[in-house]
Amino acid sequence: MAEPLNLVFIKLGGSLITDKSVEATARMDVIHRLAEEVHRALDRRPDVSLVLGHGSGSFGHMVARRYQVQRGCTDWNGYALTSAAATRLNRVVTDAFLGAGVPVVSIQPSASARCRAGQLIELAIHPIQQLLRHSLVPLVYGDVALDEEWGSTILSTEAVFVYLARVLHPRRILLLGELEGVYTVDPRQDPQAHLIPVISASHSEDVEELLGGSHAVDVTGGMRSKVHLMIDLVRELPQMQVQLLSGLRAGLVERVLTDPGLSPGTLITV
Repeated sequence: MAEPLNLVFIKLGGSLITDKSVEATARMDVIHRLAEEVHRALDRRPDVSLVLGHGSGSFGHMVARRYQVQRGCTDWNGYALTSAAATRLNRVVTDAFLGAGVPVVSIQPSASARCRAGQLIELAIHPIQQLLRHSLVPLVYGDVALDEEWGSTILSTEAVFVYLARVLHPRRILLLGELEGVYTVDPRQDPQAHLIPVISASHSEDVEELLGGSHAVDVTGGMRSKVHLMIDLVRELPQMQVQLLSGLRAGLVERVLTDPGLSPGTLITV
């Protein structure tokens, strides 16, 4: 089956759509605004197909940390509770996007994911392909997963995107967070921080210099590993670009979706 020619993946970061300092607290104003922006963009660009994803934020992460689900459960109730927390946030996001007119269909990653030592090795793709074929918007999210070596693990939205990208070949991946992109140091702690507009995946020595410091880009709990994951993916799929940008700037998502020539934030390319 032919894949959509103009396919874009969008991730709504957990720190963007939840208050990570208060357990199970969604930022409803941000979620609804983003849903409206995506709806307007799809109205203006009906040729664009989307796969949406979102992080778990203060819903799943706090429960997962409490029970140490990341590398195997000593109390398997923690697995169930983490799954339920992630699903609750997904319901909130699903309802908001449907209410805005975006035809999202929730896909629970843990229902088909198989992991080994924290790495995703199998995920059902056929349902996502069929949804795209019918002009629907698959919505995945950060979730728990069973692991052949550890028993359990956490499956990030980025890991799901990487797995799907190898089959679906999106043109772009947009990772939306609180910050404008990737910075030299944490801009919330150092006024000398400056935005890195472009990261070249083909110049590994430059990349390692940028990401080498303990605070270089690790400013949202997982930025450093996220950037490394996307760099590796761009090296593997050089026709694709990744953008990290702020989801707090009103109207930015709509503009970027409708005009692929815009490159705010940080662009990861070959």
